[in-house]
Amino acid sequence: MHFTIDQKEFLNVLSKVQGLTGRRTSLAITTNVLIKASNSGISIMATDLETGFEGYYPASVEKEGVIALNARKLFEIVRDFPSEEIRMNEIENHWIKIGNEKVEFNIVGMNPDDFPDIPLIENAEFFDIDALSFNKMIERTVIISAASDDKRAHIIGIYLERIENEENKIVRMVSTDGSRLSTADYIYDKKYELPLGEGVLIPKKGISEVIKFLDQEGTVKIGFKDNNFIIKKNSETIIIRLLEGEFPKYDDITTKGGTNSIYLDKQQFLMMLKRMSILSSEDYKGVIFKFLNEKLIINSTNPEIGESKEDMEINYSGNPVEAMFNPRFFIETLNVIDDEKIVLKISNEEKPCLIEGENDANFLSVIMPMKI
Repeated sequence: MHFTIDQKEFLNVLSKVQGLTGRRTSLAITTNVLIKASNSGISIMATDLETGFEGYYPASVEKEGVIALNARKLFEIVRDFPSEEIRMNEIENHWIKIGNEKVEFNIVGMNPDDFPDIPLIENAEFFDIDALSFNKMIERTVIISAASDDKRAHIIGIYLERIENEENKIVRMVSTDGSRLSTADYIYDKKYELPLGEGVLIPKKGISEVIKFLDQEGTVKIGFKDNNFIIKKNSETIIIRLLEGEFPKYDDITTKGGTNSIYLDKQQFLMMLKRMSILSSEDYKGVIFKFLNEKLIINSTNPEIGESKEDMEINYSGNPVEAMFNPRFFIETLNVIDDEKIVLKISNEEKPCLIEGENDANFLSVIMPMKI
């Protein structure tokens, strides 16, 4: 193998796959990238056995071949390389020379035959989605992370479903950890041919890697085939193995009827929550929210540290409500809402609190109260 490739383009893709190659798996070779050189350029592959990536890039190839190299070390070499081009040449026994007249690295790879196969997806049914909107949907749902020891599919996965109603067609992503739930929608025109089917569970750790590959403009293609979720963008493809399991019915807790709508300045509310969470700890996570006539009072008490209290004026005239919530859940939700004002919906101390942007009906966060 012998090829020359643009340093910036090579660095760009190597930086994106570090999340995959840096994960612990049962196979040491997954810390490597597989590079194949052919007359048309090179392909780069990476996998953590659940999520696979393959991309094709232009290169000047003098000799075809395939190598497996440590992704982290290769990234560091390319990142700091003092040249606009990277020349790679296989010497023998998986040894690779990287360099030019002034700088030279000789590193040893692994047997490329040991690299795990990435599923070959053919005849998948794809549909287009705006790249920036898809990015935002992922960001708004992966904020709900699972405990490291939790193995329940609906907790470690994001539920993606396709919905059709009288007005339009919707792709929705839903995430939960049992204490809160978020939904993010992308709405299509009713005339759009959206392939409908059963909902699927996509691993959160896999879908979170997708963000690194999405552009701020244009579209990407997404589809499903043989228990895999596929994202295609130009010459790059990501394949994520789906989880097996069912996502719980969630329609009841996202119902907005019968609630009091409170309009708040997002930044003011966010800073209030941050101040009231200063005294929180692992054992004392909750703070008391008191919704009174035209006023919200938040109390934070931690017997090991102290207590704090703050109030703000609100447009509320319903019955008094006193409930305990984890302020971190509110803070994480507010950080992914773009609107300057948010709408908080609450009915009583036992029902969940619903949050959405004033002008954004495509995102909804549901936060369950804690026991006082």
